[in-house]
Amino acid sequence: MAFGDDVAVAYRYHRVLDPLHSLGYFAPETEQALTAAGLQPGRMGYFASRSAPMGTVGPGVVTATFYNFSPSLVARHIPRAWTLASPERILAARAEAIDAAFKRLLGAETLASPDVAEAAELAREATTACSAEGRPLYAGHADLDWPGEPHLVLWHAISLLREYRGDGHIAALVEHGLGGLGALVTHTATGRGFMAPAAKKTRGWSDEEWDAESGRLRDAGVLDEAGALTDAGEKLRAGIEDATNRAAMAPWVHLGQGRADRLHEIGRALSRQAVAAGAFPEGVFAAPKA
Repeated sequence: MAFGDDVAVAYRYHRVLDPLHSLGYFAPETEQALTAAGLQPGRMGYFASRSAPMGTVGPGVVTATFYNFSPSLVARHIPRAWTLASPERILAARAEAIDAAFKRLLGAETLASPDVAEAAELAREATTACSAEGRPLYAGHADLDWPGEPHLVLWHAISLLREYRGDGHIAALVEHGLGGLGALVTHTATGRGFMAPAAKKTRGWSDEEWDAESGRLRDAGVLDEAGALTDAGEKLRAGIEDATNRAAMAPWVHLGQGRADRLHEIGRALSRQAVAAGAFPEGVFAAPKA
């Protein structure tokens, strides 16, 4: 079934499923498993576990595919991570961590429920409409073997859908002339994401780099003197989101609205349960309402 011109539904489905993927970056089980595998604690685990499906790539590839992180931050962890643990060991540790985190946050009864098995089947079916062309992070993850247990199938499928959307988002940013730091600055200016101090800290940008990019965006008419988006900046960001959603529609068109809505229904309930169980620090993820 087609969705007509309402490509915004791609964001609606993404938003309700994404907490089930992202909880893995915050779960204590993840750092425990990755450090046990040999990685250093902290940001190394994030960069290494997410890029491991692409193999022992260098910092340039990770910076390009992750897009809004400072190259200097990435270079502090990649390629050193590959000297401490192989991609295969890192991926095995990540799978162990996700399994443990899901069991802690959702419980055995929920994970054994028909709803989780149904959601896993629907999400996996959605991924069959994804193509790898021009989507390197998706392609790397798509080359991995599927796990066996339904909750791990669900996590892997959601991860594929997330990286598929993310690769399309980067293409939209490139098309609209925003590099990684420009994308981050304008994202914070929307007021709908994290604020500048948190963005600088987590993405590794200095005040000087941030201020220089903000100046370029002001000169381009994207930001005003107060650092808010101008009308042109609002239009730019809206165009990027529209392009991102259009590039992410294939899985949902393939499922059709009925099955997509069913996956949304189950995913929303599971995400709410995970958030309520403390999957994220306060303020990182609100429980999805729609």
